[in-house]
Amino acid sequence: MKLGAFSVSLSVKDIYESKLFYENLGFQEFGGDITQNWLIMKNESCIIGLFQGMFEKNILTFNPGWNENAESLNSFTDIRDI
Repeated sequence: MKLGAFSVSLSVKDIYESKLFYENLGFQEFGGDITQNWLIMKNESCIIGLFQGMFEKNILTFNPGWNENAESLNSFTDIRDI
């Protein structure tokens, strides 16, 4: 079953400090806009989202139709339909 790219969306208190922390673990910016308090970071196939002030708890995220490089998949199972 191809569910698409999986990531963990983290609710952070300080997005700039969190970015530095994850950069020290080898993550690099992959998408998002830190000035809007959200950032997507990647370390090989591991993807995390940093979100400041957008939700209370951490969230598991599936991105149906995308692979870990945000490229469209030809076929996939849409988790929203399961």
